[in-house]
Amino acid sequence: MTALWLLLLMANPNPPASGPPTSEFKGPAQAARGHKIFLDESNATHCATCHSLAHEGTAVGPDLARLARLNARAIVMAIRATRTQYVQDVKLKDGKEFPGMPTAHDQTTAQYYDLSSTPPVLRKLDGKDVQSVTDNSSWKHPPGTAGYTAAQLADVIAYIKWAAYGDTKGVDAEDTE
Repeated sequence: MTALWLLLLMANPNPPASGPPTSEFKGPAQAARGHKIFLDESNATHCATCHSLAHEGTAVGPDLARLARLNARAIVMAIRATRTQYVQDVKLKDGKEFPGMPTAHDQTTAQYYDLSSTPPVLRKLDGKDVQSVTDNSSWKHPPGTAGYTAAQLADVIAYIKWAAYGDTKGVDAEDTE
């Protein structure tokens, strides 16, 4: 066993540091650009603020891997959707309200991700403090207002498809318009 360890050490004299793996992307070039956009923390409304894909990001919003097998136009339609079944308007008895993504409810408590905060904040509420929960009428999905170009959307979709099922074909920017 020691001989094997020495052989491996000689083959790689600079072993990787211990700890989490680096975030070096190993997919196709277009998916790599999409990965960068997905995780771009300089953009407050980047995808990973609310979505997790390939073990990166925050799993607040829906699983994007479920969209991956749709065509590019259908995915863009989902990205640009301003109304969604997942977001609700939550009004509290103290007069405050916020767009919320429900996570858990029982007879006495309710939990929502408060989407008026960036990144979203998990709010644990006493059920008696909630006045009403209604269909979302004001919240807009951030990419709908982020000004992404067709090429950037194509890159993000290529990343979603690659991360979800290994698609390497890429996405034509014309298919996102």
